[in-house]
Amino acid sequence: MAQRILIVEDDPAQLRYLEEVISALGYEIEVAGNGEAAVEQMAQNGQDIDLVLLEFVLPEMDGVEVLEKIKPIRPDLPIIMLTMQGGVGTVVRAMRAGAADFFVKPASPERLQVSIENALKVRTLTGELSRMSRRLNGEMSFGDLVGNSTGMNAVFELAERGAKSDIPILIKGESGVGKETIARAIQGSGERAGKAFITVNCGALPQNLVESILFGHEKGSFTGATERHVGKFQEADGGTLFLDEVGELTPDIQVKLLRVLQQGEIDPVGSTHPTTVSIRLISATNKNLLALVQEERFREDLWYRLNVFPITVPPLRDRPEDIVPLVEYFTARFSASKGKGVHGVSGAAMELLNRYGWPGNVRQLENAVYRAVVLCDGELLETSDFPKIVQQFGLTADAGGGDEPPPGSALRIIRASGALRTLKEVEDEMIRMALERRDGHMSNVARELGISRSTLYRKCARSKTQGAPGLGPHGS
Repeated sequence: MAQRILIVEDDPAQLRYLEEVISALGYEIEVAGNGEAAVEQMAQNGQDIDLVLLEFVLPEMDGVEVLEKIKPIRPDLPIIMLTMQGGVGTVVRAMRAGAADFFVKPASPERLQVSIENALKVRTLTGELSRMSRRLNGEMSFGDLVGNSTGMNAVFELAERGAKSDIPILIKGESGVGKETIARAIQGSGERAGKAFITVNCGALPQNLVESILFGHEKGSFTGATERHVGKFQEADGGTLFLDEVGELTPDIQVKLLRVLQQGEIDPVGSTHPTTVSIRLISATNKNLLALVQEERFREDLWYRLNVFPITVPPLRDRPEDIVPLVEYFTARFSASKGKGVHGVSGAAMELLNRYGWPGNVRQLENAVYRAVVLCDGELLETSDFPKIVQQFGLTADAGGGDEPPPGSALRIIRASGALRTLKEVEDEMIRMALERRDGHMSNVARELGISRSTLYRKCARSKTQGAPGLGPHGS
């Protein structure tokens, strides 16, 4: 979905000008004719707005008053003030109230573009820095996670319930689905928020050092032990220990882990007495631990201890509704961090990403968007910025002879079976192709198709809700 800008302007001529310029830049628009309407819109749908262009001189409630009422609703929202009067006092008053920028009308399209892009970049970077700070400080919450599919909402709800106690949690799922991120949100939402969060990749531990790394050792306990070493369990004392790929632990370490869970004590290598630790244990695996138990490769008693509160994270292919918000998040984040002017994804590119299977899950999607942002020379990510995915579809996309023609081809009215496609299918395909050809600019597409913008939005929404693929983010 393209980023959405609220224009608060009571002058019809200025409003038309701003709409034309901002639509041409690829942003979606909402309009409020006065301050009261703007505040009401923000109160009702404020989470959908990415930036506000706010006229300083408005009837009844001036721009600064509107800004002061909007800020408590969305403290992170960038607000750009516009006015015909450019006095120093006006500028100072606006900036003190929290405006991200201020300029005198009429502003050139270039000035508008630079101001909007800079404000959105600052907001993205500020939000990401805040998120990273919460992550490092052990205060990450479920509000920091991206995903609104039914499957992930169920995961978040279950994880939030588990976070309210110190019960051992086992997170299951394929590699790359975000198990560690969910574990951090569990810690940040529980009583141990702000405490240590120690991660251990059990599959990457050297076999001869596993016991020392996990439980520590005393000075002189073995050759090369020149000083005392505190293990991961002691590092996590009072906080959370996250054991990733716990199914990779050897049988002897499994026995020691079971003792920690049962007694709350560890035995550092070479120590003559146990050490008490208080930890919240969260484990994760991409394997079927129950199958390993049946194969006698994993202790059954440890399995019962770890699997007290299981959470299964679905793969990305089973929650395609999360692809769009994840792509938008990664695009904004990498564009801001790399100083690029990318602020969205074309309809064709988003359709391509929606159709791909993502065997590497969210981690693969993140890497693909990162590479695309680096490659991109325009304002929108295009299919050409995802060459590896395009190459794979070039080999497999047409296999099976499906009913839908590939993107960019001539409009077809005949199915592969020889039957006619319905009028709705043909219309949906025509709108999709028009959005791709015009880079998702709704005004241009509506004008060329001879329909109003509201009709086009309605048809896009209809197609999306009924499952037609790929009208893209600009048609959402």
